[in-house]
Amino acid sequence: MAALQIKPAQLKKLFTYGGVRTMAAAAQGKKNIVLVEGVRTPFLMSGTDYNKMMPHDLARESLLGLVRKVGCEPSDIDYVTIGTVIQEVKTSNIAREAMLGAGFSDRTPAHTVTMACISSNAAIATSVGLIQAGVYDTCVAGGVEFMSDIPIRHSRQMRALMLRANRAKTMGQRLGLLASIRPSFFTPELPGIAEFSTGEVMGHSADRLAAAFCVSKAEQDEFATRSHRCAMDARDKGFLCDVVPVKVPGKEVLVEQDNGIRITPPEKMAAMKPAFIKPHGSVTAANSSFLTDGASACLITTEEKAKQMGWKPKAYLREMTFVSQDPKDQLLLGPTYATPRVLEKAGLKPKDIDVWEFHEAFAGQILANFKAMDSDYFAKSQMGRSAKVGAPPMEKFNNWGGSLSIGHPFGATGVRLAMHAAHRLIQEDGKLALIAACAAGGQGVGMIVERYPGAKL
Repeated sequence: MAALQIKPAQLKKLFTYGGVRTMAAAAQGKKNIVLVEGVRTPFLMSGTDYNKMMPHDLARESLLGLVRKVGCEPSDIDYVTIGTVIQEVKTSNIAREAMLGAGFSDRTPAHTVTMACISSNAAIATSVGLIQAGVYDTCVAGGVEFMSDIPIRHSRQMRALMLRANRAKTMGQRLGLLASIRPSFFTPELPGIAEFSTGEVMGHSADRLAAAFCVSKAEQDEFATRSHRCAMDARDKGFLCDVVPVKVPGKEVLVEQDNGIRITPPEKMAAMKPAFIKPHGSVTAANSSFLTDGASACLITTEEKAKQMGWKPKAYLREMTFVSQDPKDQLLLGPTYATPRVLEKAGLKPKDIDVWEFHEAFAGQILANFKAMDSDYFAKSQMGRSAKVGAPPMEKFNNWGGSLSIGHPFGATGVRLAMHAAHRLIQEDGKLALIAACAAGGQGVGMIVERYPGAKL
């Protein structure tokens, strides 16, 4: 990222916004789309209590939890969209399998979408688009990721040989194929963890980004600790009310809480070795999000339909935008690009936002975004903007923790962000929230959520 030439002197201190709220009225002719309710399974570190389940099992649990919490019937749902990243080959359209398993009507269509870490944001956008277009009234958007059992393929050479074996007619042909096998054929292929276009893993990009924006390891460790403290406090106070318990087959006790939230002593964090760029990198396992199993789902409809059904919405879904930029040097800067764009679409200023919810892929990624957002130099030289948008005030930012502490099931995080935003607006007596996230491929999302009048936790 040397081409950016960001200098410490050009990166000013973060600042806090205040002032009068203003919200642009919904464009004429558009329906008021509401987020009625959303749930998620507990987010668990991969290889723990969910490890013998399948991803559609978790997605089914989120769908069941949603209809129970809303008090609706599966037949009330017109369409289901679920986001996922690493697909289980046996359930390629996991949305369909999960909804059928949850007892939804076989007449209800469903499809699966993937957009890396913002896959369930894409599912939400799909639902909003279908409703605005008048195709359906009531949609469920969700996401799921299951890192405990990722699909591993035979090598390409072995796959080709096995396909040829299916066409072999004689014993001689089969023996000839066996004789062609080489030891290298048995090397398995794992799902890609590196960017296909750059060959670089995301953690490596985070390390370079932190270095380019002069984010120290101590700053990253401090931010990661804050995330865990906020999540622990929110959990202990009962604020994480979107979590629904899961009954794991073969286990008597329900899984009821996220299991990645922990406070690591400062001296232990300081002693952690670099995870990606060795030996001088600053990104470690302690200041990165961890591999996570989990699922989420939310109910989206029109305000008119919600009133008709007697549902009590949590928030309006006001504006959203998706962005993309250079997948090498700016892979994780989605929030920096998405924030000003979605604010402009909504006719808002940063001071109007009461609640900020960003996806925390890495502590260094978040802090680098803050510095980019607060840099006139970056805004002008990289984004073609006249001035910086400004970084979020920390007292309004991810106050219930984030992906660093709660976990990050790739496909499911977007709905978790939406529900944290909606619930925090209620708890903190705010009006407007801004959601932003980065994603693989140099993509990102920005969303504006407005508290629904009279909404309660």
